[in-house]
Amino acid sequence: MADSERTSLIRPSRRLLLLAAAAAPLAAPAYAAPPSLLLTGPYVQGGFAFGRTAPRATILVDGVVEGAASADGAFFVGFDRDSPSRVTIAVRTPEGEASHVQSVAPRSFDIQRIDGLPPDQVTPQDPALLARIAAEAERKAAGFASRLDREDFVAGFILPVEGARITTRFGGQRILNGQPKTPHYGVDLAAPVGTPVRAPADGVVAFAETGLHFDGGLILIDHGQGLISAYLHLSRIDVARGEQVRRGQLIGAVGQEGRATGPHLCWRLKWHGRNLDPLLMVGAEAPAKL
Repeated sequence: MADSERTSLIRPSRRLLLLAAAAAPLAAPAYAAPPSLLLTGPYVQGGFAFGRTAPRATILVDGVVEGAASADGAFFVGFDRDSPSRVTIAVRTPEGEASHVQSVAPRSFDIQRIDGLPPDQVTPQDPALLARIAAEAERKAAGFASRLDREDFVAGFILPVEGARITTRFGGQRILNGQPKTPHYGVDLAAPVGTPVRAPADGVVAFAETGLHFDGGLILIDHGQGLISAYLHLSRIDVARGEQVRRGQLIGAVGQEGRATGPHLCWRLKWHGRNLDPLLMVGAEAPAKL
């Protein structure tokens, strides 16, 4: 058979294949499912949201990456004392993204006037003291920057001092010796000097020092994903930086060190630079695994 004849026999079969392919229905495009997203919590200024999503999903708040969910899909998002009224929370995986616009309710805050404080506790001027305060602030900032891969926050908190009286609520505007200062970002729990202070939840100590100018004895505990609780004005510290603590464990004692007019524990809570109300964490629990 001549080459030209062999070619003519091949060409019709190839045309048939092309026609058959064109007639076949196209496969439907495959779309990956976005991650699930479940949120619960007190959606108020100083509040928070517990979240559940895909394990290790990237967490974004108003378009900014704020970390990743745990291996079980748990995550935490805090709303600052001055949070805007709407916050967008998103979770992202290689398969897709899910988001939710959350309304954050405003709160009213007290105005607190405290007079008779030593001038160096309100407007320090001495260069040596200012240098000391700056060095202390730098060390504290390093503690607040802790970002351990833990989820100790999922079971909520207990109160760190039993039987204490709340003398100052979270978020009040402070006027010290007649001068407006930053708001009070803690909750003051009044109790006698030496009253035990206990860890409200599991975590790792990110900072522990005594003798700080404003704070006296101070402990910071990382409960995971940058959720840091703080304990100010302590008369005694019973833990060290890097130590793992358990809920209810003794960590120190109430005092009136630093800028304090009486014995009490100032209890604070921060998440990624946002100031939160620690009382809202008491008894709260994250949703179960998806």
